[in-house]
Amino acid sequence: MGKKVKKESEPPSKDVFDPLPIESKKAATVVLMLNSPEEEVLVKACEAIHKFAEKGDENRSSLLGLGAVEPLSHLISHEDKLVRRNAFMALGVMAANSDVKRLLKKLDAIPSIIGKLSPEEDVVVHEFATLCLASLSVDFSCKVQISDQEGLEPLIQLLSSPDPDVKKNSVETICNLVQDLPSRVAVRELNGVPPLLELLRSEFPVIQQLSLRTLVIVTTDTDTRATFREEQGFDRLLEFLCNKEFSDLHVEALQVLSNCLEDRDSLQLIHETGGLQRLLQFITTPTLLDIQTNAVKAIYRVAQSSENRKLLHEQDIERSLVELLSLEGDSLRTATCQAVAAMSLHLASKDAFRDLDGIRAVVQLLGSEGGEVREAAAQALSSLTSSNQLNAYAVYEAEGDEGLVQQLHDVIPGAVAHAAAVLTNMAEQEVLRCSILSHGAMAALLEPLKSADTHTLVRATQALAALACDAEGRLRNAGGLVPLVQLLQSNHKEVRRNACWAISVCANDEPTAVEMCKLGALDLLQEINSSANRRNKFSEIALQRLLDSNLSLKYSLTNTLAPTDITMDGFYDPGKVELVLTLEDLSKQPVNQRRPVIAINAKPLDTPLLAVCITLEPGSVGWPVLFWLYVSRGQVKCLSLFPFSFTLSSCSKGKSKGRKEDEKLRDEDESKAQQEVATVTEKPWMLPYDAAFHALVTEATKTILPLHAESEQYSALARLVSEVMGGAVEVDRQHDFLWELHLSELRYELQSNIIPIGQIRKGTYYHRALLYKVLADRIGVSCSLVRGEYNRVWNEVLLSAGTPHYPGCQPQPRAHLVDLIHQPGRLLRANTPQAIQYQTI
Repeated sequence: MGKKVKKESEPPSKDVFDPLPIESKKAATVVLMLNSPEEEVLVKACEAIHKFAEKGDENRSSLLGLGAVEPLSHLISHEDKLVRRNAFMALGVMAANSDVKRLLKKLDAIPSIIGKLSPEEDVVVHEFATLCLASLSVDFSCKVQISDQEGLEPLIQLLSSPDPDVKKNSVETICNLVQDLPSRVAVRELNGVPPLLELLRSEFPVIQQLSLRTLVIVTTDTDTRATFREEQGFDRLLEFLCNKEFSDLHVEALQVLSNCLEDRDSLQLIHETGGLQRLLQFITTPTLLDIQTNAVKAIYRVAQSSENRKLLHEQDIERSLVELLSLEGDSLRTATCQAVAAMSLHLASKDAFRDLDGIRAVVQLLGSEGGEVREAAAQALSSLTSSNQLNAYAVYEAEGDEGLVQQLHDVIPGAVAHAAAVLTNMAEQEVLRCSILSHGAMAALLEPLKSADTHTLVRATQALAALACDAEGRLRNAGGLVPLVQLLQSNHKEVRRNACWAISVCANDEPTAVEMCKLGALDLLQEINSSANRRNKFSEIALQRLLDSNLSLKYSLTNTLAPTDITMDGFYDPGKVELVLTLEDLSKQPVNQRRPVIAINAKPLDTPLLAVCITLEPGSVGWPVLFWLYVSRGQVKCLSLFPFSFTLSSCSKGKSKGRKEDEKLRDEDESKAQQEVATVTEKPWMLPYDAAFHALVTEATKTILPLHAESEQYSALARLVSEVMGGAVEVDRQHDFLWELHLSELRYELQSNIIPIGQIRKGTYYHRALLYKVLADRIGVSCSLVRGEYNRVWNEVLLSAGTPHYPGCQPQPRAHLVDLIHQPGRLLRANTPQAIQYQTI
């Protein structure tokens, strides 16, 4: 019999560790567990971290410091679903921390997160993955990465998820992404508009609000608006607007509507469906300020096209807008003024606003404390007064001109620009222009002329040009010529053009034109006109006006004076030079060997007549007044008066002590008075009176004007000039005519480089032609002055060609040159051999 063996129990495997339940109260220990290979440990560790992170941002920062983010970013791709889910829960909550977001971006976690948005994933994974993306999508670089990883498509698909948290996180992420234009287009291309519209019916307001915010952004795209119409977006939107339960979200809904109404098709559609009436109800019905404001903004968008403005005018929108102008709230007033400005582009609306007294209501808003309100009010007035003088006068009647001038000092560039535009529109009427100037408009325009804002400069120069045509509007008096001239150097085409326009207007005043030339306006205009790209018709006009105001300068630079260029006393011929100095500057130069300057002045200097002493108060001590009287053009003028102490006792014959003291005081006072008179009566340099030239003018008036035929006048004047300037000179004897020596003698006799033309007794071509021109201008005979080469200067006159070829037709006048030196009085037809010879030989 065999022996029965007793079976012993097998010992446990040495590789198997008995289960060990661990309880940890330290976050660091749990973070270490994230590196465990055991799935059960990972699940519990992620769950613990999720709960800890939910308690606050301080805990999230603590977990970040312990290194929890990196292992969690790996665990979201774990093969175990439960581990993935809990890891996403922990990471989704932690991603709200800004430092965690930066680390996730550095770890390139976005592709892994997007990869878990597939339909087969757990809903909880979708919830926290989209939560994580919602936090990350605030950053620009993360937006780009999400778009590059094609994350928008799965997000749009998740908008139809049954879980509201998934919807909320997905639409929030999309709202952040569409801040960039490519994502807006992608939403339309990925058919994202229908699910966004469907979210308007959500029972959760936050989802509705995020959907509306997204639609506000994507409907700025034209093609997306077309898709919005095709998907019955207006029906959904009007349904939403008609529900009073959603009144707190009507602001965003109106913004979407405002965007869509920019399209003509959209407006027609909403008008047919009654949406326009609903929109007008939001304006007229008292409700939340933001709702009314956005409804008015929608009207502003609608009014951008002429067809829409006509449609709104038919709905009597002007009355509603005028009523809104009286309501409180800067945002509402600003939006209303902008809508008024848009509607005023419709002619009938301009009249309607005036008839409803809307202009006065807008004028009152110019005094608002809010800068945006003031700017919008000025914008509305600018549109209302454009090409409408009745409205411009209505602004004046509402005393708006004073407020507009004050607004030129505003710190907001737009407010200044619009105010200047209104003043420009009003300045077309003389009464209004005078009123504007009386409020100091020219001085107020100085700062706008120095603005760095281009729009302000454009409007300010326009206002300046409109106001400077009056004597009261001389910019020179306001000290504004320097910034105006500087604007000629602007690189902005319209600013430069308007500056030229303003200068052309200001140049009508001769002293102003002279001052602008001193500031370099002439050189700048010549530079502009020499450029094909910078030249414009206003620059050409401005240059011509400046030259017309200073004929001496014009003749030196252009070598021509037209018959319409009438020379006056003070005219001088410096020759053909690059830099034309004033007569006063030339008078200060020492005598030199250069070509002498020929000056014209037939005006006698004012000469003192007598001094009169008058006692104003009777008594022992009086205050006589010393009047210095001058004779000027046959009239007695008082230059100055000086009171000085005077005692009647000084006239007595007795020599008392009091008399001596009075005489001493009198002598001191008289000495002071004489010093004051010498100081005050000291006059600036003046061109000496040319009596000989004055006599020539008188003689020409007596001998030339009685002649009836123009040709006789031209010839007689030529003979007079030749006789004065040394008589006829044969062509082959010109070298014996020593006119240079004569001028040198005059120069040293006068000790000046300036020679009065009347003192010249031997003159050549340019002396005679100049004398002919200035005498002709004095007696009303028409002629031009032209300078050629080699000191050749001649006069051109126009003579009728003779008998007309056809009855009733006047013959075309022809140009002739006046011979002043060889055969004085001979008239040479222009462009003939004789005339060419006179000009060149």
